Amino acid sequence: MPLISTLARMEAVEAGRARPLATVRHRHLSARPLVLVPLTTAGEAGAPLGALVGTDPAEPRLLVVPQPRDRDLRFAFLAELADAVLPYVDSFTEVVEAAERSETDPETGKKVKVEVELCADAPQLVVPGRAAVEYVRLLGRSTRFRRTAEQDPETPFPAPPRVPLLGRWLTHFGERARVPGSSLLVAATDLLNRHWATGQSSLEDQHLGSLLAWIDPPEGESGAEAALRAELGRDAQGQLLCPPAGPATDPAFDNRLLAPAIERYDRARQALGAAEDGEAAEAGLAELQRAEREIRRLLVTQLKPAWDATWRALGLLRELPVGDRVADRWTRDRWSFTGQRDRIAAGEPPQPRRDDAVTAAQKLAAREQAQAQLEAQEALDDPLVLAGRRLAGEAFAGEVVEVTMTRTEKGRPRPLLTVRTEDLPHLAEDVKVYRSLDGRPQTAEFVRREPDGALVLRVTDRMGRAKEPAEGSVPEKGERIAWTLFEHEARVGAKLPDPEETPWTHGGPPRADAVEPPDAVTPEDLL
Repeated sequence: MPLISTLARMEAVEAGRARPLATVRHRHLSARPLVLVPLTTAGEAGAPLGALVGTDPAEPRLLVVPQPRDRDLRFAFLAELADAVLPYVDSFTEVVEAAERSETDPETGKKVKVEVELCADAPQLVVPGRAAVEYVRLLGRSTRFRRTAEQDPETPFPAPPRVPLLGRWLTHFGERARVPGSSLLVAATDLLNRHWATGQSSLEDQHLGSLLAWIDPPEGESGAEAALRAELGRDAQGQLLCPPAGPATDPAFDNRLLAPAIERYDRARQALGAAEDGEAAEAGLAELQRAEREIRRLLVTQLKPAWDATWRALGLLRELPVGDRVADRWTRDRWSFTGQRDRIAAGEPPQPRRDDAVTAAQKLAAREQAQAQLEAQEALDDPLVLAGRRLAGEAFAGEVVEVTMTRTEKGRPRPLLTVRTEDLPHLAEDVKVYRSLDGRPQTAEFVRREPDGALVLRVTDRMGRAKEPAEGSVPEKGERIAWTLFEHEARVGAKLPDPEETPWTHGGPPRADAVEPPDAVTPEDLL
């Protein structure tokens, strides 16, 4: 844990409420996010129990599976979820803007600029916690290969028409959530933990109600007291006052309320199936409806607190000013969303169950590059984040006390800057440091440390091509500047081979018979 985060946690314990870790918001928040609060059975991770979903905090859509062991009811739940999610996703696919992208010319092999469509905005899916992010990935993995009756009339358990398409989008959201800085699928707890430090453990920070209690405690109550009540408080029936919807349910709720309600539902279904006349069937149907309404009522008591807490978290985050470079990362999300839209429209098969060696390496390299870029951009956007890097010796800030113009043998300007700083950066001779100049990095080399502790730096680039440096390209005496030892733009790794050229050490080229066969294209597959 960074030192500044440790200090913030200690201050939170002393103050009784969370302390800020950032002065700006480092993640994009959509003007119209889709909030999803899923609930699953405790015994089987893949069996959905219910969900609240919607874009209006006052009007959530409740989805319920009265009997999670029933395959037909689970498919009906997934079909309802597709009806809630896919129209929201589709609403972002039509409005596009022209953008340029580099592509390789097949004839010359050179990079050329081509004009393509880029979606003007992208959907954003918000869930309460990190476990819900994994559950979204699980739903995507379990549904994107399902066969519908139209695709395969002989399939024994056909899925509703749009469920495979839902699985493909949920898989894309889940994969994108693994990219640092991405905002297509985000957890409310992760968003809050990035911007505030509490006085509890990192594990306790995964409880959304407890986390909000530290950040915004009730009047006259400390964060620790409010968090303890949110985490452990129970009513007269022994039920949690703040169910986390984790997405697994609380054992006390399962044993005392949910299990008896599902048993009543099962008995009502059996009675309806055994009815021998119209009067008995009518009575059985009424009892079945009462049992289902009771299950829906019980699930609302578990889902609504997490639903309200998620929207409350979004409200707190919107109060922070957005960072300057957040829009750049959201643009990459828009490119990702546009690419997935185009793959689905072109009838390409679903994402494979397991990536080949080259694709897996490409994903890993992209995530490493995104992580380095995210850390650099957050430090450049936020002086509080930069302070943490300064404490770690990875950056320093100081005043320019002297500027001496020197030149190379060819007459190129190489000004020497004498910078006085109280920071202790980890510098050695010829180590490069960087500062932001008009949004682009300018490089300097560390030359020496003066007896009084001042640092001498040599500026090496971004001064123009004339014999005299361009105006504003060389710091002036008295100017205070922040320098970093880390690069502002992550380096791109070596080019990987095509999958067909995978070396034998990594399994060789993918076998044709190992590729997942594409599903037949139906009208429901197209956006």
